[in-house]
Amino acid sequence: MLKSKQEMIDLLTGVKSSKRSYYTELKIINAKLKKKNMMLEIINDVMKSFNVDMCLDDMFKNILNKLKELYSFSRLSLSLYEDGQLILSNVFPSDSFIVKVGEALPKEFSSYWKVFETGKAAQIRFPNDSASSIEQETFSKLQIKSVFLFPLISKKKIIGVLSIGSKKVIECEENDILFLQQLADQLAVCIENSRLYNEVLRGNKEWEETFRSVLDMIIVVDMDGTILRFNDSVCKFFNLTDSQIYRKKCFELFGEEEKDLLEESLRTNTTTYAQVKLNNDRICDIYMYPVYNDKNEKYGVILYMKDVTEKLHAEAQLIQSGKLAALGEMAAGVAHELNSPLTAILGNSQLLLRKVDKNDPSFKLLEDIKNCGDRCKNIIRNLLTFSRQDEYLPRECFINDAVKQVLSLISYQIERHNIKIVADLADNLPAIDGNLQQIEQIVINLLLNAKDAVEATSNRDKRILIKTGIAENDGEHFVTLKVEDNGIGIKENDLSEIFRPFYTTKQQSKGTGLGLSVSLGIAKMHGGTIEVESQVGVGSTFTLLLPVRNQDHNG
Repeated sequence: MLKSKQEMIDLLTGVKSSKRSYYTELKIINAKLKKKNMMLEIINDVMKSFNVDMCLDDMFKNILNKLKELYSFSRLSLSLYEDGQLILSNVFPSDSFIVKVGEALPKEFSSYWKVFETGKAAQIRFPNDSASSIEQETFSKLQIKSVFLFPLISKKKIIGVLSIGSKKVIECEENDILFLQQLADQLAVCIENSRLYNEVLRGNKEWEETFRSVLDMIIVVDMDGTILRFNDSVCKFFNLTDSQIYRKKCFELFGEEEKDLLEESLRTNTTTYAQVKLNNDRICDIYMYPVYNDKNEKYGVILYMKDVTEKLHAEAQLIQSGKLAALGEMAAGVAHELNSPLTAILGNSQLLLRKVDKNDPSFKLLEDIKNCGDRCKNIIRNLLTFSRQDEYLPRECFINDAVKQVLSLISYQIERHNIKIVADLADNLPAIDGNLQQIEQIVINLLLNAKDAVEATSNRDKRILIKTGIAENDGEHFVTLKVEDNGIGIKENDLSEIFRPFYTTKQQSKGTGLGLSVSLGIAKMHGGTIEVESQVGVGSTFTLLLPVRNQDHNG
């Protein structure tokens, strides 16, 4: 009984069998386990080495070095399907190719195309008459004798072909082919994921570039008004760096008025709009849109801001032009109605002056009638000239002519407020190139500003000096017009702002803040500028500089 039991144990344990056979079999099992572990390690390495910035050449190098521990492989290549062609995408070693990377593989008699179209792996030995001539040439030069081709399948779609080559004639078992196909499948997943990621990345980049390049301002804030994102236009508009804006409260940039607008948008869950004057005195149209996350939870507001300062300025200028055009039409009508009686008055007074003796007491009265008639005629002519909105065509004109015509129009309006106008016009001033009516508009704006400044003082001796002359700056000669007043003056911190559109220190009924802005624009259009000096409680001096006509800039 014991003997039979011992025999049974020996049979089960193999103790009585050949020790050499036992160790040989154990070695084979260990080799298979080691090979299987290596296969799993290679698959795992492929998965781990994949990342969005992965380099397939580096991955191929790593895979081939691992495969060499299992097989006598010496070459890997990847061909991807793009726009109806199989394009050689990657090769390792990098010099082991005839067809260049980025070129299409010929389709005729191609083993690669056959694997791609059938979706079945293939093992080919070279030389092989059934292969295409380019494949024969390639593998002959590279001394490749065995090639394994595997379709790259992702989401039931073939996206390319993996090629594994050896300089030896080798045979692979079914398990080896299965492993290599799994390797190809894993590569296909990595490649497809990389493609999808790059598409998303490209789309996000396009949106990001669009977001940053939009000329209008776009700002994303959270529920408390903290700035989370913004485009480049925000930095340019406020003249601040990214770090000076990020995580700042939007109210610090704009003003408290936007706080109510933000709260309204969050409360009503609707788009809100307002036209707001910001802390930097620019005027913006602001739209606020509530934004939601994937769970439909509100997390903030998008602010879309458009600077409309220049637009409003242009609209105001159009309105002003419309008023002047209407004034021109009215003046033309008035002139037509007045010219007939004026002609009779002037004609009859001239006839009577010829008949009446100079010693006659009525002669002086007739002279007054004629002179007043001439003055009325000049006023009407100047009014018509000023109100006519001619196209800007530079012509020879003289600054003194502009001053005289303006004084004939508005000197009475100023002097009736007990303000004395002193005109000191230099003789023989050179001509300038410009539009006389537009230069007159500058003179009117400067005189009316001086009138308002003088009116606001308690000085008894209210005075405005208008003076013309010539000046030189950097070798260039300018005709100058100075308008000097003894009014209230301008604060130092306001001096840099007075030429900004819509900026005004006057009461709303006194001005729009456009006069100086328009005047500076006209001066610059004529190649000149306007300078200002002022002292609070003493007065201001505005100086218009316009370049002399036909200067020799070559010295």
